[in-house]
Amino acid sequence: MAAAGRFTLGKGERICSKKLMDSLFGSGSSKALTAFPLRAVFMEADREAGDPQVQMLVSVPKRYFKRAVMRNRVKRQVREAFRHQKDILSEAMKERQTRKLAVAFVWLDTHLHASEAVSQRVANLLMRIGERL
Repeated sequence: MAAAGRFTLGKGERICSKKLMDSLFGSGSSKALTAFPLRAVFMEADREAGDPQVQMLVSVPKRYFKRAVMRNRVKRQVREAFRHQKDILSEAMKERQTRKLAVAFVWLDTHLHASEAVSQRVANLLMRIGERL
């Protein structure tokens, strides 16, 4: 049986820092992978005391879904899929205790997808990111 709290996604595991967001999307050190309808942009950064090893961000552009209800649904699906499968990245980052991984998921489609399909795409992206580390 899994330990309690294993499948949580706390505030600390979400990217809130504007500085980290700018370096993730603006710097040349980040890499990107695509598994339609998602694109994952990721980079390694120095880990400070108290930081989790993996932090994530979900972005759903307004040009794809004009209504906030739809954008929020997609973000909820991606966060839930990440929450269940974040162990893939935690295992890949075990050797790098002084580094952290920042991952941003960007939605690329104008249509909604089933939660199972979104979960499969997130798992695919996480495995591919784990292989590249």
